[in-house]
Amino acid sequence: MRYADWGERSPRWAGIRSRVIDVSGTGVHYLSAGQDRGGPVHLLIHPMAGSASMWMDTVAELGSRVPVIAPDLPGSVVGHTGSPHPRAARAELNARFLRVFTGRLGLKATVTHGWSMGGLVAVRFAASSPDRVGRLVLACPTLPGPIPPDEAAFWRFAGRPLLVVGPVLLRGVLRLAGRRMIEMKLRAYAGPGTRPGGSSADDLGRLSPEMRDLLMDELRATDPRRLGDAVPALASVISSLYVERDAVHRTIGRLGMPTLLLAGARDELVTTATVEDLLARRPDWAHRVFPSAGHLLPLSEPRDYVAAVTGWLD
Repeated sequence: MRYADWGERSPRWAGIRSRVIDVSGTGVHYLSAGQDRGGPVHLLIHPMAGSASMWMDTVAELGSRVPVIAPDLPGSVVGHTGSPHPRAARAELNARFLRVFTGRLGLKATVTHGWSMGGLVAVRFAASSPDRVGRLVLACPTLPGPIPPDEAAFWRFAGRPLLVVGPVLLRGVLRLAGRRMIEMKLRAYAGPGTRPGGSSADDLGRLSPEMRDLLMDELRATDPRRLGDAVPALASVISSLYVERDAVHRTIGRLGMPTLLLAGARDELVTTATVEDLLARRPDWAHRVFPSAGHLLPLSEPRDYVAAVTGWLD
């Protein structure tokens, strides 16, 4: 969904604007707010298969203080950016896209936020384009953590063949079950009585009503065939977590900009062990753990998220 001013959708989002820019022949949709504010631009990178609108409440909070831009990445399932080729949603290609995108907008030394898979994209972007990233905020990032030696050996032996065969099979499953998966997601966003337990359900229970309605409307409008666009993204995440983990760790080690790591204590995807491993590798990183949050931290606690970021910057 797009609005010239998102205040048409909800007063809480007044001043947030949908814009489109051509990037190498592809129309790229992005959200923009706070452009009359001073300071570096905050660049928000959404999770896999999501869209910039997942940041909407965060954009509203940040945009009252600083300029904010949140693009729909190529290959996003519910976004409005086209997919220039079948593998466009891969993390490494999204990092290249961000360099071209920020170049088109004339952005330098941004405060780049990466959430979930967006954290992996942000790390790759920051490492390859350090002139575009002045500071880095990683929210529940899908980055490699410690795994048992036998599991590491399995991925060294079988990882690459699985990443060749697996995406083909997964695309076939999504063609058959795409609509059912969307309906399951819609039930997860519905009232508390219909949600299963777990930290993600608790996160969803803290969404603003406007945010929940927006996410549900976007899901209802999604073509199930677009779910296949998420397969390359998933494959690149699995590769980074298990197959090319040493290369990702070297990339993390090369980052030179100040970095803030934000985590949810109840995150079932990016565990405490992963957070501790990252901090052991980068003890210079600032960090904060949100006791009641899970993996949907910027969705469930946007005000506290923004307070943590702005406090760190101050």
